[in-house]
Amino acid sequence: MTAPSLLEDQRRHLASLLEAIQRCVYFLDASTRDVSWPLTGQYLDLHKKDNALYEALAAVNERFAKLQDTLGSAMRHSLVLSGEQADSFIKILAMFEKLGVIASIEAWQLARTARNLAAHDYETDYDKVALHFNTLRELTPDLFVAARRFVDYCAGTLNVNPLTVDFEAEFMQITSTPLRC
Repeated sequence: MTAPSLLEDQRRHLASLLEAIQRCVYFLDASTRDVSWPLTGQYLDLHKKDNALYEALAAVNERFAKLQDTLGSAMRHSLVLSGEQADSFIKILAMFEKLGVIASIEAWQLARTARNLAAHDYETDYDKVALHFNTLRELTPDLFVAARRFVDYCAGTLNVNPLTVDFEAEFMQITSTPLRC
């Protein structure tokens, strides 16, 4: 593989990650609209056999995690193209905090902790389940803003855009009014 094709391969990989970010935002937004917010433990208890509700909540959980994971992978990969060095993810986060892509390292870690709690805890206390999903819902707009800022950063700094425009219009609408979810 020649040096120019190696570079183009890396740019194409980042472009595919950017498209994946847009797709994740689109589907997370759609899933959050399928739920009546805020949730209460009493509501979840009353609807404990409502498959559609719990499918929507599972989708919110999965799509929130997928968006954050994809955004993290893309941030790491963008450093390859920018020529920056970061030997740990905390340094990557610090760099993107300085660039204004993420609000703060702490906000990123809070979102990560919230998503990890659901992935590893099979809670049956409906008040705690409601709290978890309300927290994800509360953190979603910040994740949407970070996604938009990162896509803008890649376009402006690295001249890399999403691979296709399939989700671009919806992504732009969702991330310009992220509180609509």
